[in-house]
Amino acid sequence: MSFLKKLRIFFTNTDNKPKVDLSVELYTQLKPFRFPLIAVVVMMLVGALGYMVTSDFSLIDGIYQAGMTFTTLGYTEVAHISTAGRFFTIAYVLMAYVTFMFCAGLVIEILKKGELVRILKERKMLYRIARLKNHFVICYHNEFTKELAKQFKESYTPFVIVDNKEDFLEVAEQEKYPYFIKCAPHTELAFLKTCLASAKGVITLSQNSADNIAIIASVRLYEKEIKRISPYSIITIADTNDSAERLKKLGANTVILATKIAAQRLSAVSLRPDMENLLEQYLYKKDKSIDIEEIKVPDESWIRFRRLKDVQLRNLANVSIVGIKDINNNFLPMPKGDAVISTGAKLLVIGTPESITEVKKIVKNKQEPEYFENKN
Repeated sequence: MSFLKKLRIFFTNTDNKPKVDLSVELYTQLKPFRFPLIAVVVMMLVGALGYMVTSDFSLIDGIYQAGMTFTTLGYTEVAHISTAGRFFTIAYVLMAYVTFMFCAGLVIEILKKGELVRILKERKMLYRIARLKNHFVICYHNEFTKELAKQFKESYTPFVIVDNKEDFLEVAEQEKYPYFIKCAPHTELAFLKTCLASAKGVITLSQNSADNIAIIASVRLYEKEIKRISPYSIITIADTNDSAERLKKLGANTVILATKIAAQRLSAVSLRPDMENLLEQYLYKKDKSIDIEEIKVPDESWIRFRRLKDVQLRNLANVSIVGIKDINNNFLPMPKGDAVISTGAKLLVIGTPESITEVKKIVKNKQEPEYFENKN
């Protein structure tokens, strides 16, 4: 396929075009520019005709002389200007000055409102959003949204933030969000602008439960209207268990209780600091993959009948043992260093896939690693 054909397909592909056309709003903002353009053309015609009549200029010379006079360039006279032509030039310069100042003021006033610039930026943003697939639409902007956006950017997860606050556009630019739209999140217009039809799911983070309920109901109705095959994944937040249950009944797939999660982490820090350090090491860090697997200890393994702290798997392979299951399936969560690894035990290991693979090799060995031999 030739380059021109590919280029034509790219610009004519309706899948990459936004569902909302802002041409009407754009043309409305451009209407006031018609008068300055017409005024410039009229002044050029008046100047050209004036020089043709007063100084017997040709049409081209008249247009050229009128252009230099109107723009106050004044390089030279293209031909001898008669006395009448000089009086005409004085009058023409005054008219040109008044026209220029009026048109400049009109243009500055239009640009000062910022509506034209806003429409042009939004139009560009809509074309960028139209190219997204399997993205998340985040409704309402607050502190939860800021933290979620950081996590999504670090994991390269596409997302679009939509809100209708007055200062949302300025805040979104300050936070350097890649995709954002100012619109009422629960409306069909917002769904079209954010390309919800091609999105993976919706995350609504309003502090007001009524706003979240409106989003959930609107998304489920929109889902039926477009006859979507796979349902949207809707995630939201709540303050109480009753609110969470109500949101789930309305159609939310996942409801996060922020206070409950905070309490769980506080409990982990207070009662199980090792578990919290483990989560900080693997789960909350950027570019860290985490895996958990159950590893059976062979009968000939060198770690049998040894205490967990003597095996030192964390030093050998940078993993953590979060549980031990004995031959009778008795499970010991978060074992202490004095826990003994018995025959037929199974270790619940958490770490990166590479470190777990290394642990399997260590556990299968019949002899102690060189680390212990050198230590002894």
